[in-house]
Amino acid sequence: MHQSLNLKRSSAFLKQAAVITFVALSSASTFALPSDRNQQISLVADRATYNEKTGLTTYTGNVVIEQGTMKLQADSIVATLNSKREIQTITAKGRPSKFQQQISADKGVARGEGQTIVYNADTGIITLTGGAYLYQDGSSIRGNSLKYSMNKGDVEAQGSSSNRVQIIIPPSTSKSFPGARD
Repeated sequence: MHQSLNLKRSSAFLKQAAVITFVALSSASTFALPSDRNQQISLVADRATYNEKTGLTTYTGNVVIEQGTMKLQADSIVATLNSKREIQTITAKGRPSKFQQQISADKGVARGEGQTIVYNADTGIITLTGGAYLYQDGSSIRGNSLKYSMNKGDVEAQGSSSNRVQIIIPPSTSKSFPGARD
């Protein structure tokens, strides 16, 4: 009887963890390759816990979540649910936390990192802090913190007097320039 109860609890936990992981990745994959959403989700961690009362799911120890071209790596990932049991925030912490994803077939893989990466489902904003860095197709941006709005496509970078924002834009591959005459 005791073993049966533990098996039911374990099964319920795994279902909750799978739902949380799926929702988290579905939110992130909204702007990914369409085929990513149809791929299986792989989550590997040294430990996973779920607290039904608080709505917290925690993955610790070399956490890797993958779905298609999307990959998130961190020392720990915490997902917070709201009262409707929907993802409210996802926080990844590491030295650094890293993510990568191919946004579209005609662009290269986008990569980002920061000591902390926070996704707020209500606002659609991803915030990278602590050595924040984004890179794609030769372009990059660095700062103390970067905020990216998935809804608007806006990026806001903040630096300091000792660690200023750095943006690198590669030269155009086009041989003609608007307004230029041969």
